[in-house]
Amino acid sequence: MVDSFKHKGLRNKLVEELSNKGIKDVKVLDAISKVPRHLFMDSSFIDHAYQDKAFPIGSGQTISQPFTVAYQTQLLEINKGDKILEIGTGSGYQAAVLCEMGAKVFTIERIRELYRKTSAFLPSINYFPKKMIYGDGYQGYEKEEPFDGIIVTAGASKIPEKLLLQLKIGGRMVIPVGENTQKMVLYLKKSASEFDIENFGDFQFVPMLKNKI
Repeated sequence: MVDSFKHKGLRNKLVEELSNKGIKDVKVLDAISKVPRHLFMDSSFIDHAYQDKAFPIGSGQTISQPFTVAYQTQLLEINKGDKILEIGTGSGYQAAVLCEMGAKVFTIERIRELYRKTSAFLPSINYFPKKMIYGDGYQGYEKEEPFDGIIVTAGASKIPEKLLLQLKIGGRMVIPVGENTQKMVLYLKKSASEFDIENFGDFQFVPMLKNKI
C-alpha cells in the first residue's frame, strides 16, 4: 500500500478545490490532506481517488464525495479529544478523517462484510478508532454515551430518537434526512429535550438500513 508524492500532491489539489467550494475549517482540510483516500478504494477507481466524487465500495455502498465528508465534519466543529459516534463505517474513510483530527471515534456498521473488511483495514494503515461496532445504527451505542458529536453517513428516512438521547448537552448531530434526496440537518442539543435545528441544503446518500442484525 503505497502513498507516493504524487498522491500527496493530488490530495493538496483536492484540499484547494474543497476550500474553493466553501470548506474553511483548517483542521478538516488538514485531515483531508493527510488521509490516503486511494487506499480505501477498489483498484479500478484508484486513478480517480482524488476527484471530488463518490465511488462504489461494494455491498451496494459508496465512499462519500470528499466535499460531503468535509462538509459534515466541518458542521460537527470537532476539537481534539471529542468523543464522536459515526453511523455507517463503510470504507472507513470518514472514520480515518475523524481519527486524523484527534477525535475518539466510535463507529457502527450493519453490513457484516464491510464491518469485517474495514475492521482489519483501518489498523493496517495506522488508524485506530476507539471502537468499531457491528450493529444497528438506529440504536446508537448506549455503552459510551453521551457523545460530543454524532455523524450519520447514510440517508435516514426519519430522525433516530435514540441518537438524540445519546448526544451530550451542547453536542452536535449531523444527519442527512429524506428518502431520495436528503436535507443535511444539524441538531445542537440545548437541553435534555430542546434542540436548535438548522438545514444545510440537498445531498444524496445511500439509505440508512433499518433491518435488524
